Amino acid sequence: MNPSDWLARSVSLLRPALEPRAVAAGGAAAHDEAAARPRSTRERLQATLRRRQEALSPRVLRRTLLELQAIVDPQVSEVEGGRRARAVAQWYSQAPLEERRDCWLLMSEQFAPDARKLKAVREQYEAAQGTPEEGQAEIRLRKAMVSPRTRLLQRFAVFPDGMRFLVDLRAELLPHLKSDKRLLPLDAELETLFSTWFDVAFLELRRISWDSPASLIEKLIKYEAVHDIRSWADVKNRLDSDRRCYGFFHPRLDGEPLIFVEVALGDEIADCITPLLDEGAAPTDLTRATTAIFYSISSTQAGLRGVSFGDSLIKRVVETLKAEFPKLKHFATLSPIPGLRAWLGKNAGALLDQLDAKARAELAKALGGAATAPQLLAAWERPLQLEPRSPVRSLLLRGAATYLGRELQDGKPLDPVARFHLGNGARVERLNWAGDPSSKGLKQSYGLMVNYLYDLKRLDKHRALLAKREIPVSGGIEDLYF
Repeated sequence: MNPSDWLARSVSLLRPALEPRAVAAGGAAAHDEAAARPRSTRERLQATLRRRQEALSPRVLRRTLLELQAIVDPQVSEVEGGRRARAVAQWYSQAPLEERRDCWLLMSEQFAPDARKLKAVREQYEAAQGTPEEGQAEIRLRKAMVSPRTRLLQRFAVFPDGMRFLVDLRAELLPHLKSDKRLLPLDAELETLFSTWFDVAFLELRRISWDSPASLIEKLIKYEAVHDIRSWADVKNRLDSDRRCYGFFHPRLDGEPLIFVEVALGDEIADCITPLLDEGAAPTDLTRATTAIFYSISSTQAGLRGVSFGDSLIKRVVETLKAEFPKLKHFATLSPIPGLRAWLGKNAGALLDQLDAKARAELAKALGGAATAPQLLAAWERPLQLEPRSPVRSLLLRGAATYLGRELQDGKPLDPVARFHLGNGARVERLNWAGDPSSKGLKQSYGLMVNYLYDLKRLDKHRALLAKREIPVSGGIEDLYF
């Protein structure tokens, strides 16, 4: 029996059902045990019995650690290491969440860099500064900083479905980070590796059309995150002759888009999503198209959180569109404002405080009583009934402009969609009343949508402004400020 067969067999045999738990001495002792702090894997590996909340017993935990260590054995080849990793991955795919979590903890805690070695080579590097040995000292430092965890994860990426395995592992891991900080090193290692493995230099931009394989179109339906696809007629409309849909693909996740963007071609910047999603609308005459509207951008892999594709995707799509349609001059989005309602709910009173006496009196008259935050929020619940000159409507627009153009968190736009587009060099161009009159749009932002404009000649300028904590906006948005 060759080593890989032996390992695969041992993995399948050494995963018994959870061993009987130790009987507590009494009710109080059991309570104390349950309330005790979680043990590190180092403590558990040295123990005999497991605690109530621990999935794998110390014996099975030790066996699992040996299997993981065998994957990075320096005496075995990359191929053999990949085979061993695949055997562990096969067990992992069948294991319950609690046992998977123990596997994460082993990866996170037992494959850290050697602290003593790292300290020694760092001191050597500092001592070598300005000497002929500086280069060699830097090389030794770099090698010491490559943790066994990095090599372990690299071996998991070797076998054919290994990349899929790692992306899914991180997607399952992410929700547990807040409650268990011990998992943070594993998450950081995965994000760092993914940032390299999924660099845009290794990604392929592909057009998704009605002629694409049905399996790919089904993924488009599954992952659409902005405007739900209701039917096959809906998706066909989004892939019509006056539309384009592009996605980034990675060779190790073939057939699975990492992120995709839906584009509508027309002769003006769209102010409402309804016509774009109208299945009965006639296609635009492409000979007159001067504007590309990015109306939906969806990421598909939760496990790739923190790996940025959007900036490069939009740039590549703009280049592709310009090559196909030389008359295109304007590139803009029609975007939701997902954080607006919550922000207005907290800041309605502050907006009222900024009104002068005359404006506040007009607002009170429109509200049918005193101008208070609860009355204002109640009136905003019926935005489609507000007249164009209504002070209630005006205040909603002014609040939205303030939210998009002035609200920052850690130096970045507060709204997540704004953060994405403004970080890519766009500017806040225009607010659109009743831009999304659907129930989702009304619930999310009282029906408001926003256009972000990608002025290709000013992208770097806009990024520079944002770096100075100044959000780039159009004159129309500035006019709405208090």
